[in-house]
Amino acid sequence: MADVRTDRDVITYREAVAEGIAREMRRDAAVVCLGEDIGEAGGVFKTTAGLLKEFGPGRVWDTPISEQAIVGAAMGAAMTGMRPVAEIMFSDFLACCWDYLANEIPKVRYMTGGQVTVPLVVRTANGGGLGFGAQHSQATENWALTVPGLKIAAPATPADVIGMMAAAVRSDDPVVFFEHKGLLASKGAPAPPDHVVELGRAAVVREGADVTLVALASMVPVALEAAALLAEEAVDAEVVDLRSLVPLDAATVLASLAKTSRLVTVEENPYQGGWGATLVSVVADEGFSLLDAPVRRVAGECVPLPFADALEERVIPTVDKVVAAVRSLAAY
Repeated sequence: MADVRTDRDVITYREAVAEGIAREMRRDAAVVCLGEDIGEAGGVFKTTAGLLKEFGPGRVWDTPISEQAIVGAAMGAAMTGMRPVAEIMFSDFLACCWDYLANEIPKVRYMTGGQVTVPLVVRTANGGGLGFGAQHSQATENWALTVPGLKIAAPATPADVIGMMAAAVRSDDPVVFFEHKGLLASKGAPAPPDHVVELGRAAVVREGADVTLVALASMVPVALEAAALLAEEAVDAEVVDLRSLVPLDAATVLASLAKTSRLVTVEENPYQGGWGATLVSVVADEGFSLLDAPVRRVAGECVPLPFADALEERVIPTVDKVVAAVRSLAAY
């Protein structure tokens, strides 16, 4: 598998996942991949295409259909010197290996006094918008957010996929890496050679002066589209892509609020227990004096995700919902 051609203007998010993994496998022989159908099939979403051909079955392992087996084997490999990249096909299925992910992997370094680390990446396809139904469409970043000891990455662009994958694989702490299904076909600029994006560093992807929109993963393009529509109404929205939840870059959000004084979080997670609530609590503690209006959270509804497209759209945040929230703040 060759590097992404630098003469190409764009690369898809899907291609970026495979390229990001391949770059780290070339750089470090300790990096291995495991998961269901990731080898000859190239992954159910084609996010591991080409890896088996380049690196062979010694480093790309097709596994049985057992999330416990995948994550358990990856944990053991990480504890003994490898840097595994394990795929859980749908993020909903993290529930099948939750004991490992919540109760074992994040605690090893602490319980051994730093003698043993678990440099492990758990990749997973996340989120809705494609009509996959209630058990294959959840945005589950908020699940991982409840567990101390896990880093959480959720890139929105192909270049960030590659850069954040590099940071995740090189981390000595376990990382849950959420790849949004709705973004797989999206396109963006290719990443330069040796591209690394530090986990815990948000990006201001649109400058603005009137309101701060904070978004993650598939909600970043939603927030950007809403900002473009709001600009026609003379409302200048700044859009912050958090990129990761742990570490959380609250400093970038607070710096934005120092300019705009208004905050809207845009999250696919359900409103109940969503990451926006954590961010808003940090703002209340550390930046309350910056606010000139109440905070608004645009989030998923607290219901199982419907299969029907029209109903799913009622549950997941949309451009119209974001625009309506910002209008209410602009008039406050």
